[in-house]
Amino acid sequence: MLTAVANIFRIPELRNRVLFTLGMIAIYRIGFWIPLVGVDQNSLAELAQQSQDAGSGFGKLLTYVSVFSGGSFQQSTIFGLGIMPYITAAIIFQLLQSAVPRLQELKKEGASGQQKITEWTRYATVAMCLVQGFMWLKFMQSSGIVLPQFQTPTGNMIFFFAGISALTAGSIFLMWLGEQIDRFGIGNGVSLILTAGIVAQMPQAIGWLTENTSLSLHQSGESAVGVLGLVFLIVAFVIVVAGSILITVAQRRIPIQQARHTRGRKTYGGSKHYLPLRVNHAGVMPIIFASSLLIFPASILGYWQSSMSAESPVWLADTVFFLNRNFEFGEYPYIVMEIILIYFFSYFWTTVVFSPEDMAQQLRENGSFIPGLRPGPRTAEYLETVVGRITYVGAGFLALIAVIPALVARYMGIPFFVSSFLGGTGLLIVVSVGLDLVQRIEANLLMRNYEGLLGSGEGQRSKSTRPSPSRS
Repeated sequence: MLTAVANIFRIPELRNRVLFTLGMIAIYRIGFWIPLVGVDQNSLAELAQQSQDAGSGFGKLLTYVSVFSGGSFQQSTIFGLGIMPYITAAIIFQLLQSAVPRLQELKKEGASGQQKITEWTRYATVAMCLVQGFMWLKFMQSSGIVLPQFQTPTGNMIFFFAGISALTAGSIFLMWLGEQIDRFGIGNGVSLILTAGIVAQMPQAIGWLTENTSLSLHQSGESAVGVLGLVFLIVAFVIVVAGSILITVAQRRIPIQQARHTRGRKTYGGSKHYLPLRVNHAGVMPIIFASSLLIFPASILGYWQSSMSAESPVWLADTVFFLNRNFEFGEYPYIVMEIILIYFFSYFWTTVVFSPEDMAQQLRENGSFIPGLRPGPRTAEYLETVVGRITYVGAGFLALIAVIPALVARYMGIPFFVSSFLGGTGLLIVVSVGLDLVQRIEANLLMRNYEGLLGSGEGQRSKSTRPSPSRS
């Protein structure tokens, strides 16, 4: 393994790409030390810490959102919005491509049409940064964590103008960093930036476990986690990561037969191959959609409860309190709704990105067919049935991964920022991006006659350049 890693730095082009990627990620992390103007960082840290210690839905919500921003809401910096506005805009345009005729035409134009869609996505990113930045600054202002000199009318105007400008510029800069990694680095730039933000929170989780682990065989009041609890967390982490890798690379292979073509005295085609269909075809999108949608009921109910006066009817106050309590992050009704939404969005996203009719048409045009099925509608019907079945399994796994952190945090008394590494969106993103990065590096090594990262590490270069024995 060490020899395989050393082979990366023996190839100048691959070495430069890896070092460039690491440099861009380092610049990304430096931005989290530049605070916003007018924000009382100490008050913000105290507010976030109190919410996390109390185990409230608001604190868990802040922790969940900070996964996508790449940082921590205990501090507000110029990269506070992270890369998520760009990802959200890209997802919206990808969904619109299946519904808007104009976008469908641009998609069929190839590179020029995709360039136009990318340009519109950037404009949408700026708009989303302005809206999200204003909402975040408004929340900090209402929470009383703005410095006194910025609470005057003039100071308030400066606070919002400077804050929204800095947050928007920070997100656009991260978008530019991701594009530079795509061009001069290795891997998907936006995904790597998002992954770097998630992994950066791991030392904090490890530090909490180190400080709150006792040597007793059970959980005690003085320490949050005993030896058995720590062993359970480690074993659960290994199992969940292994399962995430398995479900990410799992495929349902459908045998494909290529028709034979005779031209003159030669026969072409007739080979057998497979059509790979991913079990988890939707990726992490269902969890993102479900969690994002469930934020609104909790926010609306919380605001409704806080705005109710003493003159409100008792039955209405009790109803709002009951709904607000049960729809907090990690509660039983919340988990049930999340599972239902994950299944719904799994089928919805698969329907958007995968068309059995188009796949059957492509197989027919290429002269391929599924043995035992007629090309055309019968093949499309079979593909739709198979995709529906494997989507059910993939959605079940996504639902299990999504609820594990909430269950561990609730029944073991562990903060959510620690239990979030046992599943959820963050873990799936890290696993999928890590697998993609390893495959790209392995392809570069194999292309230059080196064994990949998953091989024995012994270079094949010497074997390929070894002189053949002379023939007399």
